[in-house]
Amino acid sequence: MNKRLTILPAIILNATFSIMTISEAKTMDNGVTIATQPEQKINITRSASLSSSQGSSEYFTGTVKVEMLFTAPEPARTTGGRVTFEPGARTAWHSHPYGQTLIVTAGAGLIQRWGGPIEEFKQGDVIWIPAGVKHWHGAAPNTAMTHLAIQEQLDGKAAEWMEKVSDEQYRQAK
Repeated sequence: MNKRLTILPAIILNATFSIMTISEAKTMDNGVTIATQPEQKINITRSASLSSSQGSSEYFTGTVKVEMLFTAPEPARTTGGRVTFEPGARTAWHSHPYGQTLIVTAGAGLIQRWGGPIEEFKQGDVIWIPAGVKHWHGAAPNTAMTHLAIQEQLDGKAAEWMEKVSDEQYRQAK
């Protein structure tokens, strides 16, 4: 006669609960007890409270408007902003410790990784730049561009800024 060993889900749940700090437990109608978290409040930042600033000439060439949208509270590391580049405006070469996602909300732009070709993108495109990849991005020569930039910080720093993209490098897009 064969015997089977059955591991019950309750055993797995109990093991999981044993490593959690439970502030409160709740018993459901079906008799299962679940852990509950302390009350966390949802934060809404009203658009009227957001401010924008001119992008620093140390990090940008041309006219750039930067609007910080959020910096998530610890332990999260995520930050996000809306960046608008006038035609021909661009970032300096830079990288991100955990990568960056760009969501293009208006216009058309250009992006290049160090040693790679210049690539075009447009409204609706989503761009992922891997961690540590040296790159630049900005508006196309004759079109403004806006994107949402989402990245994580390492030790309070979301980007490592490097040298500026020269006009000659930028003109290679033509």
